[in-house]
Order: sequence, then C-alpha cells, then structure tokens
Amino acid sequence: MVRLNQLDCEEQVGASVKGTWSDEYLRQALAYVLAGLLGIGLPGGFAWGQSPGPTSNPAKTPSFRPADPLNAPAFERFYSLDYDHSIQDFQKVLDRHPDDPFAVNHLLTAIMFRELYRMGAMNTGEYTNDSFIGSAHRPADPRIKEQIKNLVDRAEKLEERKLKANPDDVDTLYARGITRAQFSTYTALIERAWFSALRNAVGARHDHERVLELAPQYTDAKLVVGAHNYVMGSLPWGVKAAVALVGLSGSKDKGIEYLYEVARSNGENSVDARIALLLFLRREHRYGEALAILRGLMPQYPQNVLFALEEGSLLRALNQNQDAEAVYRRMWQAGRDGKYPGLHYELAALHLGDLLRSQKDYAGATSAYELVAQAPQPDPETLQKASLGAGEMYDLQQKRDLATKKYEAVIAMNGSSPPAEAARKHLKEPYRAD
Repeated sequence: MVRLNQLDCEEQVGASVKGTWSDEYLRQALAYVLAGLLGIGLPGGFAWGQSPGPTSNPAKTPSFRPADPLNAPAFERFYSLDYDHSIQDFQKVLDRHPDDPFAVNHLLTAIMFRELYRMGAMNTGEYTNDSFIGSAHRPADPRIKEQIKNLVDRAEKLEERKLKANPDDVDTLYARGITRAQFSTYTALIERAWFSALRNAVGARHDHERVLELAPQYTDAKLVVGAHNYVMGSLPWGVKAAVALVGLSGSKDKGIEYLYEVARSNGENSVDARIALLLFLRREHRYGEALAILRGLMPQYPQNVLFALEEGSLLRALNQNQDAEAVYRRMWQAGRDGKYPGLHYELAALHLGDLLRSQKDYAGATSAYELVAQAPQPDPETLQKASLGAGEMYDLQQKRDLATKKYEAVIAMNGSSPPAEAARKHLKEPYRAD
C-alpha cells in the first residue's frame, strides 16, 4: 500500500507536468529540480569525514550504516576517486549484510559514480546552470547499466518488505529515499530520461519529509528536503506557479538552513550537504562562502583531483585569476609527479588554457592546451576540447597550417561531437576571436 500510494503521487506529478506546462517552463523546472538533485548526488570526490572548517566539528567521527569496519575505508577510497577498491570494500560489506538496504545503496552509489566519472559527467560546472540538460557524454557501458538497475531493484525489494511490516520504519523510509535519489541521478545522467528522473526526485523528497514528520531529529533526511526546498524556492515566478499546481513548493532560505544543519552534523550526509552547498552557493554567486567550505575539506584528501579543479574555478569566479592560474599549474605539475594516479589531471591544463585565453594570452593558452596530450590516457572529451582550443589559438596567431592540423585531429577523434562541428566550420574559415 505504501508503494502504491507513493507511485500514484509520483505519476500524478508527471502527468500534471506534461499536461499543464509549456515547453520552456518544463525545461526550466527540469533544469532546476534535477540540478538540485544532482548536486546532492554528485559527491565527485568530496570527502565524507569531518575536517576543520566552517561547517564541521573536528571532535566527532562520522558514522555509517550498517555498522561494519570496512565502511570507513570504503568511503575514504570512494571520495578519493579510488572507485575500484571502494567497490570491492562495499561488496564485502554487502556480502556480510545482504538484507541491509544501506549496504546496497552504498555499492550502487560507488558503481554509478565510477561509470559517471568514466563517461566524463562529473564536471560540477555543468550543474551550476542548466547546461547538463543538453550535454551528452560518452555512452554508459550496458553491463554497468544493468548492474545499477539490478541493485536499485534489490534495494527497493528490501525496503518494501520492511515497510510492509512497518510503514513508519524511519530508517527504511530514509533508505528508500536514498535509493530513489540515486536512481534519479542514474535516469537523468545515464538514461537521460528526464520525467523519470523528476518523479524519482519527488519520491525521494516525499520519503524524507515523512521521515522528518516521524523523527524530527533525523538530520540526514534534511539533505534531500533542504536541496529541494532550495531549488523550488529558486524557480522563476512562472515556473514556481506551475510547480505549485502539482503541490510542490520551497524556500531558498529554509533549504540553505537545512543544508548547513546537515553539514554540521555527524551523519553520513554531512559532507554531501557541503557539496550541495558548494553548488547552490555558486548559483547564488556566493563564491567566497563556497570557497571557504571547499578549503575546509581539501586538506583531508590532497590526492583528490576534483578538489583542486573546483578551487581554481571558484577563484576564477572571484576574479582572482592569478591565484587560479597558480592552482592549475600546481595541479598539472602534481599530476606529472604522480600525485593523481589514474585520474584525469589534464583537466587542469584545459582550464589553464581557457583562463589564459580569456586574458588574450593566446600563445600561453596554446601551450596550455597542448599539454593535455602529454597526459597518459587523457580523457577523450578533454583532449578534443583542448585540440579545438589550440587550433583556434593558432588561427589567432596567424598560424593557419598548425590550426588546420588541429581541426583535422578534432574531427578524427569524434566527428559527431560539437567540437568537431566547430572544427569543420573553422576549416572553411579561420577562427576569429569573439
């Protein structure tokens, strides 16, 4: 009965959305709601532990469910982007606790984010606006997709069995909300099924609101509820009015307040809340506040390549370009020295090229873009973007032969991509600065 009532509610949301919203309102609502969901679902290398900073209590040690000694090292590896070893640990935990939906959710999350990282879908900058709606990345491995769906199904069956016995089991309601939130991330970024993602996002919020009704002290549940309050409160007026027709509302202030409360807690979601705050504070142009939170986390995981990249991005947003340049150069050199084994530190060179380009240092930008190819096994999308950038910089320096070679290389990498389309255009006519 719990499942049927919840699904009826979610289907009503989907039907109302399709039936009453204009395409533009729908696009904006999907962008806002899914960006909020993805903000809490994209740890992307951010640390789970407590560290000195504006939103942490260093005297506390994080706790995980189920109570298993392997959970702590598994999460440490996960947030260090050591996905393979974290998955091995989470699998061992699940083998020891086969009927625990928390154990299933942890393994599900690790497998999904390893695949998202491989696909090139872990760029947090895409989620500070709605660009991720139209940004397709490399396709997911069909075997991994099937594995993810099987784990979602396993978690849901465990949760529904427990809820059938006790519909007010707050731990199980909470676990089901997490399963739905992660499945929403999957359907959005891997299946690109926006309505399904939206329905699961709404279902996650409803589950965690129910948890808070039954147990107001259950701080972890305020992560999803807080994120949704923020995004609903952030909607443009017309979209907000349409959302209200299907019973959804929110407050930006309440959302931020909830997220800070979770960030200061000792629960599993304390650092995920900081991640959401980083995303939302960037959307609010509160870059200094976001940078303070990030720097409170960075010392714990110096090998995390995404921490350093995010620091550079926030410094750029603060117009501290010299400091951002120094971050990117340190990050590149650290990668060359072996600090980021198996990770795509070449993103630093791409971002450095973009920064120097914005300063009209075309020769410096060219050199930075050319660095990307020197990384071992560079990310294909990053290499293609850098090659296009190098070609454009060569054009601006009147080095047409070199520019042409770069454009041809871009097309050869992936002829159906947006960079390839731009390269074809530049082959016909030299690139000119905007």
